[in-house]
Amino acid sequence: MSRQHPFTPYMAVMPFVAALAGVAFLSLMDAFMKEASLAAGTYTASLLRSLMGTAIIAPIWIARGIRWPRWEVMKLHLQRGALSAMMALSFFYALTKLPIAEAIAISFIAPLIALYLARVLLGEEIKPQAIAASILGFGGCLIIVGGRIGQGEFDRDVGLGLAALIFSALLYAYNFILIRKQSQVADPIEVATFHSGVGGLVHLLAAPWFFMMPQTDVLSGIAAAAFLTVGGAMALAWAYARAEAQALVPLEYSGFLWASLFGWMFFRETVTLTTIAGTVLIVIGCLLATRQRTEQTAL
Repeated sequence: MSRQHPFTPYMAVMPFVAALAGVAFLSLMDAFMKEASLAAGTYTASLLRSLMGTAIIAPIWIARGIRWPRWEVMKLHLQRGALSAMMALSFFYALTKLPIAEAIAISFIAPLIALYLARVLLGEEIKPQAIAASILGFGGCLIIVGGRIGQGEFDRDVGLGLAALIFSALLYAYNFILIRKQSQVADPIEVATFHSGVGGLVHLLAAPWFFMMPQTDVLSGIAAAAFLTVGGAMALAWAYARAEAQALVPLEYSGFLWASLFGWMFFRETVTLTTIAGTVLIVIGCLLATRQRTEQTAL
């Protein structure tokens, strides 16, 4: 006869609390990075965040006992690190041109794009449900952009921000494929260490041309972003190790609420009705796609 732990109800809810906290940390990180990117430039802010993140997580990896990954695993680390460097640069650049909540909302299309990449790269079948989800997501993006045009706020900067955001979403979609492969051959701390480290090294290639040492107050903001990045990643890793993905994925969309709050607190950004309506469609599409993946896994 099995005995039930007295704190089971408490432990059952903790993965959800950790997931919410992780999403909140990463949304707050976006706010710090937008502020730093506006003050010191996107490249400098992104480079320093990667290097500081490595300085935070690498000692933990070393303390656990260094075991250098095999070449097959290292290739995945190198691919994702390089990809993430470009993804971060394009996303943080987009944040300097768009409200945080709007950028987060449009970035939610990445899981929908990942469905088609999974078909090309992993040979997974695309169901009619996935096509419907993609249409909803695309419609949501059109509503958000249409709201901008309708209010006469679509200028060159907005266009550049949207282009950078779509590019970042494409990279993020491929990032899902790499994460899936990495999770099968490396633990979360190793993945986080090489993710930040390789990303920092890729950033450094352009340092002679683009790096400018920021002021102390900007450095403190970037340091806060680095801690929030590591904290958010570890909180999500802890949560997903203790609860089913299908139960936690919907919490990812709380990022829009956090982004709306921090966008208002940091930059007095307001959220329009068209942004909310477009976000609802994108989230419905993502949940529909998630449900499809869950049903496929259950078969």
